Amino acid sequence: MPLSLTRRQALAATAAAPLVAAPLPALAQDAPMTGPTSKARTFKVGDMTVTTLLAGTAARDEPQTIFGLNVDPDEFAAVSEANFIGTDMAQFYFTPTVVRTGGNTILFDTGLNPDAITAALAEAGLSPDDITHVVLTHMHGDHIGGLMTESTPTFSNAAYVTGQAEFDHWAAAGNEGFDAKVKPLAEKMSFLGDGDAVASGVTAMAAFGHTPGHMTYMLESGGAQLLLAADLANHYVWSLAYPDWEVRFDMDKAAAAASRRKILGMLAADRVPVVGYHLPFPAAGFVETRDDGFRFVPVSYQMMG
Repeated sequence: MPLSLTRRQALAATAAAPLVAAPLPALAQDAPMTGPTSKARTFKVGDMTVTTLLAGTAARDEPQTIFGLNVDPDEFAAVSEANFIGTDMAQFYFTPTVVRTGGNTILFDTGLNPDAITAALAEAGLSPDDITHVVLTHMHGDHIGGLMTESTPTFSNAAYVTGQAEFDHWAAAGNEGFDAKVKPLAEKMSFLGDGDAVASGVTAMAAFGHTPGHMTYMLESGGAQLLLAADLANHYVWSLAYPDWEVRFDMDKAAAAASRRKILGMLAADRVPVVGYHLPFPAAGFVETRDDGFRFVPVSYQMMG
Protein backbone atom coordinates (compact mmCIF):
# COMPACT_ATOMS: atom_id res chain seq x y z
CA MET A 1 0.00 0.00 0.00
CA PRO A 2 1.58 3.34 -0.95
CA LEU A 3 1.73 5.65 2.05
CA SER A 4 2.22 9.40 1.90
CA LEU A 5 4.79 10.64 4.39
CA THR A 6 4.22 14.36 3.80
CA ARG A 7 3.62 16.57 6.86
CA ARG A 8 1.32 19.54 7.38
CA GLN A 9 2.76 22.85 8.48
CA ALA A 10 3.23 22.83 12.25
CA LEU A 11 0.44 24.48 14.20
CA ALA A 12 1.38 27.62 16.09
CA ALA A 13 1.17 26.76 19.76
CA THR A 14 3.16 27.53 22.87
CA ALA A 15 5.40 24.90 24.45
CA ALA A 16 3.42 25.13 27.68
CA ALA A 17 0.09 24.36 26.04
CA PRO A 18 -1.42 21.03 27.15
CA LEU A 19 -0.73 18.28 24.66
CA VAL A 20 -3.98 16.34 25.10
CA ALA A 21 -7.47 17.62 24.38
CA ALA A 22 -10.22 16.53 26.75
CA PRO A 23 -12.49 14.01 24.97
CA LEU A 24 -16.05 15.08 24.23
CA PRO A 25 -18.98 13.08 25.63
CA ALA A 26 -20.56 10.55 23.31
CA LEU A 27 -23.70 11.93 21.64
CA ALA A 28 -25.19 8.85 19.94
CA GLN A 29 -28.41 7.92 21.74
CA ASP A 30 -28.19 4.21 20.98
CA ALA A 31 -24.43 3.74 21.40
CA PRO A 32 -23.41 0.98 23.83
CA MET A 33 -21.79 2.41 26.94
CA THR A 34 -19.01 0.75 28.90
CA GLY A 35 -17.90 1.41 32.45
CA PRO A 36 -14.47 2.39 33.71
CA THR A 37 -13.44 -1.24 34.22
CA SER A 38 -14.25 -2.28 30.65
CA LYS A 39 -11.56 -4.38 29.02
CA ALA A 40 -12.82 -3.98 25.43
CA ARG A 41 -13.66 -1.04 23.18
CA THR A 42 -14.83 -1.51 19.59
CA PHE A 43 -14.38 0.80 16.60
CA LYS A 44 -15.33 0.58 12.92
CA VAL A 45 -12.78 1.12 10.15
CA GLY A 46 -14.74 0.74 6.94
CA ASP A 47 -15.95 -2.87 6.96
CA MET A 48 -13.42 -3.87 9.63
CA THR A 49 -14.29 -4.25 13.29
CA VAL A 50 -11.40 -3.22 15.52
CA THR A 51 -11.46 -3.95 19.25
CA THR A 52 -8.82 -2.76 21.69
CA LEU A 53 -8.34 -5.03 24.69
CA LEU A 54 -7.10 -3.91 28.09
CA ALA A 55 -4.87 -6.82 29.11
CA GLY A 56 -3.34 -5.05 32.10
CA THR A 57 -2.28 -1.76 33.62
CA ALA A 58 0.51 -0.95 36.06
CA ALA A 59 2.13 2.05 37.72
CA ARG A 60 5.87 2.69 37.46
CA ASP A 61 7.75 5.05 39.78
CA GLU A 62 10.32 7.64 38.68
CA PRO A 63 9.20 8.04 35.05
CA GLN A 64 12.29 9.97 34.02
CA THR A 65 14.28 6.80 34.47
CA ILE A 66 12.16 5.53 31.54
CA PHE A 67 11.27 8.60 29.43
CA GLY A 68 13.23 11.72 28.56
CA LEU A 69 16.60 10.23 29.42
CA ASN A 70 18.30 12.99 27.40
CA VAL A 71 16.20 15.82 28.86
CA ASP A 72 17.04 18.19 31.72
CA PRO A 73 14.91 17.37 34.80
CA ASP A 74 13.60 20.93 34.94
CA GLU A 75 12.30 20.66 31.36
CA PHE A 76 10.77 17.25 32.11
CA ALA A 77 9.01 18.72 35.15
CA ALA A 78 7.77 21.79 33.26
CA VAL A 79 6.33 19.74 30.40
CA SER A 80 4.68 17.36 32.86
CA GLU A 81 3.12 20.19 34.87
CA ALA A 82 1.82 21.87 31.72
CA ASN A 83 0.04 18.61 30.87
CA PHE A 84 -1.40 17.96 34.34
CA ILE A 85 0.71 14.89 35.08
CA GLY A 86 3.13 14.35 37.94
CA THR A 87 6.76 13.33 37.74
CA ASP A 88 6.53 10.72 40.51
CA MET A 89 4.89 7.91 38.51
CA ALA A 90 3.69 6.75 35.11
CA GLN A 91 0.68 4.55 34.42
CA PHE A 92 1.31 1.88 31.79
CA TYR A 93 -1.43 0.17 29.79
CA PHE A 94 -1.09 -3.08 27.82
CA THR A 95 -3.48 -3.11 24.88
CA PRO A 96 -3.59 -5.93 22.32
CA THR A 97 -6.02 -5.36 19.45
CA VAL A 98 -8.37 -7.68 17.57
CA VAL A 99 -9.26 -6.97 13.93
CA ARG A 100 -12.18 -8.83 12.36
CA THR A 101 -12.10 -8.66 8.58
CA GLY A 102 -12.97 -10.95 5.68
CA GLY A 103 -13.73 -13.95 7.88
CA ASN A 104 -10.46 -13.55 9.82
CA THR A 105 -10.13 -12.70 13.50
CA ILE A 106 -6.61 -11.31 13.86
CA LEU A 107 -5.04 -10.64 17.26
CA PHE A 108 -2.15 -8.19 17.39
CA ASP A 109 0.09 -9.01 20.38
CA THR A 110 -0.89 -11.04 23.43
CA GLY A 111 -0.15 -9.06 26.60
CA LEU A 112 1.77 -10.15 29.66
CA ASN A 113 0.10 -13.48 30.35
CA PRO A 114 -2.63 -15.82 29.02
CA ASP A 115 -5.15 -15.16 31.79
CA ALA A 116 -5.28 -11.42 31.14
CA ILE A 117 -5.67 -11.66 27.37
CA THR A 118 -8.27 -14.43 27.71
CA ALA A 119 -10.33 -12.28 30.11
CA ALA A 120 -10.15 -9.27 27.79
CA LEU A 121 -11.18 -11.39 24.80
CA ALA A 122 -14.15 -12.73 26.78
CA GLU A 123 -15.40 -9.19 27.36
CA ALA A 124 -15.29 -8.73 23.58
CA GLY A 125 -17.35 -11.91 23.14
CA LEU A 126 -14.41 -13.97 21.90
CA SER A 127 -12.43 -16.97 23.08
CA PRO A 128 -8.82 -17.87 22.24
CA ASP A 129 -10.16 -20.54 19.87
CA ASP A 130 -11.80 -17.81 17.75
CA ILE A 131 -8.45 -16.27 16.83
CA THR A 132 -7.39 -17.18 13.29
CA HIS A 133 -4.09 -15.24 13.26
CA VAL A 134 -1.75 -13.89 15.93
CA VAL A 135 0.48 -11.07 14.71
CA LEU A 136 3.49 -10.13 16.85
CA THR A 137 4.57 -6.52 16.33
CA HIS A 138 7.77 -7.28 18.22
CA MET A 139 8.97 -9.70 20.88
CA HIS A 140 9.25 -7.86 24.16
CA GLY A 141 7.77 -9.85 27.02
CA ASP A 142 4.62 -7.77 27.39
CA HIS A 143 3.69 -8.61 23.77
CA ILE A 144 4.46 -12.34 23.72
CA GLY A 145 3.49 -13.25 27.30
CA GLY A 146 0.06 -14.63 26.41
CA LEU A 147 1.21 -16.94 23.62
CA MET A 148 1.60 -20.06 25.75
CA THR A 149 -0.47 -21.38 28.66
CA GLU A 150 2.18 -23.40 30.47
CA SER A 151 3.44 -25.58 27.60
CA THR A 152 0.28 -25.36 25.45
CA PRO A 153 -0.43 -22.70 22.81
CA THR A 154 -3.14 -20.35 24.08
CA PHE A 155 -4.50 -19.78 20.56
CA SER A 156 -4.78 -23.35 19.35
CA ASN A 157 -6.40 -22.58 15.98
CA ALA A 158 -4.22 -19.66 14.99
CA ALA A 159 -1.53 -19.09 12.43
CA TYR A 160 1.31 -16.83 13.58
CA VAL A 161 2.81 -13.87 11.77
CA THR A 162 5.77 -11.64 12.61
CA GLY A 163 8.52 -9.62 10.97
CA GLN A 164 11.43 -11.62 9.59
CA ALA A 165 14.01 -9.18 10.98
CA GLU A 166 12.43 -9.28 14.44
CA PHE A 167 12.29 -13.07 14.59
CA ASP A 168 15.86 -13.45 13.36
CA HIS A 169 17.19 -11.04 16.00
CA TRP A 170 15.56 -12.78 18.96
CA ALA A 171 16.27 -16.28 17.63
CA ALA A 172 19.97 -15.45 17.75
CA ALA A 173 19.84 -13.58 21.07
CA GLY A 174 19.46 -16.50 23.49
CA ASN A 175 16.46 -14.80 25.08
CA GLU A 176 14.56 -16.79 27.72
CA GLY A 177 11.17 -15.27 26.90
CA PHE A 178 11.55 -15.92 23.19
CA ASP A 179 12.69 -19.49 23.81
CA ALA A 180 9.71 -20.22 26.07
CA LYS A 181 6.93 -18.37 24.25
CA VAL A 182 7.83 -17.97 20.56
CA LYS A 183 10.23 -20.76 19.65
CA PRO A 184 7.67 -23.57 20.25
CA LEU A 185 5.43 -21.91 17.62
CA ALA A 186 8.12 -21.42 14.98
CA GLU A 187 6.79 -24.11 12.64
CA LYS A 188 3.39 -22.36 12.53
CA MET A 189 4.91 -18.96 11.89
CA SER A 190 5.12 -16.98 8.66
CA PHE A 191 7.31 -13.95 8.16
CA LEU A 192 6.88 -10.61 6.47
CA GLY A 193 8.72 -7.40 5.72
CA ASP A 194 7.87 -3.75 5.20
CA GLY A 195 4.87 -3.41 2.88
CA ASP A 196 3.77 -7.05 3.09
CA ALA A 197 0.14 -7.92 3.89
CA VAL A 198 -1.23 -10.08 6.71
CA ALA A 199 -4.64 -10.06 4.99
CA SER A 200 -6.42 -7.79 2.55
CA GLY A 201 -6.20 -4.24 3.93
CA VAL A 202 -3.75 -5.14 6.73
CA THR A 203 -0.26 -4.00 5.75
CA ALA A 204 3.02 -4.10 7.69
CA MET A 205 4.88 -0.81 7.99
CA ALA A 206 8.41 -0.85 9.39
CA ALA A 207 9.08 1.25 12.49
CA PHE A 208 12.49 -0.03 13.52
CA GLY A 209 14.33 1.24 16.58
CA HIS A 210 12.25 0.17 19.56
CA THR A 211 13.47 -3.29 18.56
CA PRO A 212 15.44 -4.27 15.44
CA GLY A 213 12.34 -5.40 13.54
CA HIS A 214 9.51 -3.53 15.25
CA MET A 215 6.45 -3.27 12.96
CA THR A 216 3.33 -1.15 12.87
CA TYR A 217 0.28 -2.17 10.83
CA MET A 218 -1.92 0.01 8.64
CA LEU A 219 -5.58 -0.99 8.37
CA GLU A 220 -7.54 0.20 5.34
CA SER A 221 -11.15 -0.52 4.41
CA GLY A 222 -13.81 1.42 2.55
CA GLY A 223 -11.62 4.49 2.28
CA ALA A 224 -10.94 4.58 6.04
CA GLN A 225 -7.58 3.95 7.71
CA LEU A 226 -6.22 3.28 11.19
CA LEU A 227 -2.64 2.58 12.26
CA LEU A 228 -1.83 -0.02 14.90
CA ALA A 229 1.33 1.66 16.19
CA ALA A 230 2.43 -0.92 18.78
CA ASP A 231 5.34 0.62 20.78
CA LEU A 232 6.18 3.42 18.36
CA ALA A 233 5.46 5.91 21.18
CA ASN A 234 4.99 4.53 24.68
CA HIS A 235 3.57 7.63 26.39
CA TYR A 236 1.21 10.26 25.01
CA VAL A 237 3.31 13.18 26.34
CA TRP A 238 6.80 11.95 27.20
CA SER A 239 7.25 10.06 23.91
CA LEU A 240 4.57 10.87 21.31
CA ALA A 241 4.50 14.62 21.91
CA TYR A 242 8.30 14.84 22.18
CA PRO A 243 9.55 12.27 19.66
CA ASP A 244 13.24 13.02 20.26
CA TRP A 245 13.04 12.26 23.98
CA GLU A 246 14.91 9.04 24.59
CA VAL A 247 13.06 6.02 25.97
CA ARG A 248 14.89 3.41 28.01
CA PHE A 249 13.19 0.49 26.27
CA ASP A 250 14.13 1.65 22.75
CA MET A 251 17.05 -0.55 21.70
CA ASP A 252 18.26 1.91 19.01
CA LYS A 253 17.24 5.31 20.36
CA ALA A 254 18.15 7.34 17.28
CA ALA A 255 16.29 4.97 14.94
CA ALA A 256 13.26 4.92 17.25
CA ALA A 257 13.11 8.73 17.27
CA ALA A 258 13.39 8.80 13.47
CA SER A 259 10.54 6.28 13.18
CA ARG A 260 8.38 8.38 15.51
CA ARG A 261 8.98 11.56 13.51
CA LYS A 262 8.29 9.89 10.15
CA ILE A 263 5.15 7.98 11.14
CA LEU A 264 3.62 10.54 13.50
CA GLY A 265 4.17 13.17 10.81
CA MET A 266 2.28 11.01 8.33
CA LEU A 267 -0.59 10.45 10.81
CA ALA A 268 -0.89 14.17 11.47
CA ALA A 269 -0.71 15.14 7.79
CA ASP A 270 -3.23 12.55 6.64
CA ARG A 271 -5.47 12.70 9.75
CA VAL A 272 -5.24 8.94 10.27
CA PRO A 273 -6.35 7.63 13.69
CA VAL A 274 -3.94 5.53 15.71
CA VAL A 275 -3.99 2.82 18.38
CA GLY A 276 -0.91 2.78 20.62
CA TYR A 277 -0.22 -0.29 22.74
CA HIS A 278 0.73 1.66 25.88
CA LEU A 279 -1.50 4.73 25.49
CA PRO A 280 -4.30 5.32 28.03
CA PHE A 281 -7.15 2.91 27.35
CA PRO A 282 -8.96 2.63 24.93
CA ALA A 283 -5.56 3.52 23.46
CA ALA A 284 -7.01 5.24 20.37
CA GLY A 285 -6.86 8.80 19.14
CA PHE A 286 -5.43 11.25 16.66
CA VAL A 287 -2.15 13.08 16.19
CA GLU A 288 -1.67 16.72 15.31
CA THR A 289 1.46 18.81 14.95
CA ARG A 290 2.63 21.14 17.72
CA ASP A 291 5.69 23.33 17.25
CA ASP A 292 8.48 20.84 16.53
CA GLY A 293 6.57 17.92 18.02
CA PHE A 294 3.08 16.50 18.23
CA ARG A 295 -0.09 16.44 20.31
CA PHE A 296 -2.28 13.42 21.08
CA VAL A 297 -6.06 13.90 20.86
CA PRO A 298 -7.83 10.91 22.45
CA VAL A 299 -10.82 9.37 20.72
CA SER A 300 -14.25 10.31 22.01
CA TYR A 301 -17.18 9.08 19.88
CA GLN A 302 -15.43 8.78 16.52
CA MET A 303 -15.50 5.34 14.84
CA MET A 304 -18.07 3.97 17.23
CA GLY A 305 -18.64 0.28 16.66
